[in-house]
Amino acid sequence: MTSLATLAGVTRRYGDLTALDDVSIDIADGQILGLLGPNGAGKTTLLSLLAGLIRPTRGTVRLFGRDPRDASARQHLGTTPQQTALPETLRVREVIDFVGGHFAERIPTVELAEEFGLAELLTRQTGALSGGQKRRLSVALAFVGRPKLVLLDEPTTGLDIDGRRVLWDAIRRQREGGASIVVTSHYLEEIEQLAERVAVIAGGRVVADDDLATVIGSVGTRWASLVSPEAARIAALPQVAGSRIDGDRVELSLRDADAFVRDLVATGASFIELQLRSATLEEAFLSIVRGEGA
Repeated sequence: MTSLATLAGVTRRYGDLTALDDVSIDIADGQILGLLGPNGAGKTTLLSLLAGLIRPTRGTVRLFGRDPRDASARQHLGTTPQQTALPETLRVREVIDFVGGHFAERIPTVELAEEFGLAELLTRQTGALSGGQKRRLSVALAFVGRPKLVLLDEPTTGLDIDGRRVLWDAIRRQREGGASIVVTSHYLEEIEQLAERVAVIAGGRVVADDDLATVIGSVGTRWASLVSPEAARIAALPQVAGSRIDGDRVELSLRDADAFVRDLVATGASFIELQLRSATLEEAFLSIVRGEGA
């Protein structure tokens, strides 16, 4: 795959605060990369570096092989920050036309509006849009110039579930049309739905970076639930990494599911409703940021 952007040994400090600490990451053509991390982990700082809004304290950032602070490097970049301000007196059509006018090759206004569910709003002033409609317009504007790389910081904040799914479908179609995308989100379901690759940032460092299935599997655990009058005894078995007990019902994270079942049977404890399942992205994410991942 062709590399579109890279961070190599990048550290970014704000006074005494280190937002990113010796981060190296490569963003390849042809994929959606999901960036995950707790609040303050450094996700927005990483996107700001790629967009040329700030410079690294140490290390190198490249966008299409050039310094991202060079305007020519950003000709094929689209961005939607966490918060955007739209001119309230301009109509949706006028805003799309204005932004699109900065690009030599652009998506026609009506086509873009239809793609992002804005066709019925083209004549409406942006000040009269709902919060969700404004967010959809902000994301749509990131794609108007047919960018090769798009940075989306919390793109569906403020949207209801139907609005999020409309946006997910539009983002997928843009990906199929050739755009590569980096997306941050607090909605882990969103990353599961969109991303082919996931990078987890914690404490300013990249602590996991691989395809979605590998990141989920990297924690090396499975989850079990069962009902037993001896829940506390079962939770103390050696293959149990963590537990939550509610009366006779117990939920367990397991180091080795097969070994756990053997140990469970060997105890002779009575139990019913045993269920085993693989980790979700949320569970894998929590294990990784807590330092429990493999």
